[in-house]
Amino acid sequence: MAKKSNSTDKNKEIIGSLKRLGTQIYDQLENGVFPTINMPSRSIDNINYDPNLRQYVLGEKTVTRSSRNIRHLKPFTQLAWAALFSNELTFHKKTSTLRDVYYSAQAYNMTFKNQQESNNIITDLETAIGHSREEFHIFPEERSAVFGDLTIEYTVPGYEGKTMNLSAHPDGVLIGPALTSSKFAKTSADKIIAIEKGGLFTRFIEENVHKKHNSILVLTSGQAPRQTRFFLRRLSDELKIPLFIFTDGDPWGMHIAMVIISGSANAAHLRNLNTPDAKWSGVWASDIVKYKLPSDPLDDVDIKRLHELQKDPRYQEDPLWQKEIKTFLKIKRKAELEAYARYGLTYIVDEYLPTKLK
Repeated sequence: MAKKSNSTDKNKEIIGSLKRLGTQIYDQLENGVFPTINMPSRSIDNINYDPNLRQYVLGEKTVTRSSRNIRHLKPFTQLAWAALFSNELTFHKKTSTLRDVYYSAQAYNMTFKNQQESNNIITDLETAIGHSREEFHIFPEERSAVFGDLTIEYTVPGYEGKTMNLSAHPDGVLIGPALTSSKFAKTSADKIIAIEKGGLFTRFIEENVHKKHNSILVLTSGQAPRQTRFFLRRLSDELKIPLFIFTDGDPWGMHIAMVIISGSANAAHLRNLNTPDAKWSGVWASDIVKYKLPSDPLDDVDIKRLHELQKDPRYQEDPLWQKEIKTFLKIKRKAELEAYARYGLTYIVDEYLPTKLK
């Protein structure tokens, strides 16, 4: 039985952090000084790899947003508004998407020149208060899914206490805010299998992989969204079961797996978005050779990316990564998960998957 989280306490914690930020601005105004906000710098030279946490973290450098500086005035105001909007969401236990935030700003006569500017301000707010946007109820559009024998208990308003087994829907259940904030009630699974591709996720469900391999299946839909990575971390930590990751056999598939395992530089200001003990289980470059998979030649962009990964500290802890990178560079070929279909539709389930899980 997994431990239960308390969403009410988390909401109070987030509101407290937002209130402290607002009080700081208010006190500065009361004292007749231009308000300023200090936060850790997210510049490249302040992002370091922590081998103990096994993820990127921010260093000690800070940046200051000051209303005294005319160039800072707009982003300072946008940041204060984002904190106000996030406080309203959290207090009323409502959710919003990043796109909603962009349009909602117009109702407050707060403008952003584009979606990216709005997203960057939300990231600044995360950095300033030390909590992720998901914790103050702002989410991206859902595109990942989960399937398997896991009964969850909802904690969102109107559904408190209601339960659902995640094998109830044959297409899988979207990994949205209601799911990521739910309690894990019970499961018979002893492993998690994360899959990059939607077609293979559907095939695994059709072939009863969740029963044959006693597993919870998670579709990442390419690079896993942050809430999916957080959900994978919760599954592994709270259920105390291992996570295995299956991606295409190319440098981009490798990196999808690595971001799940060791996090990303873009989220260096956050914690618990990586699952350090997860295993990248394939498709490896050596699998392309071993299984004589249909493959395509690596292009110049692929090769450039492989050389970048060779130098990345995340790829230097486990010899497997360096070995597979060298193999990719040697054979100069790449293959998709679907390539196993050359041996039949169920080969990947009946032969490849059991071998890898051993």
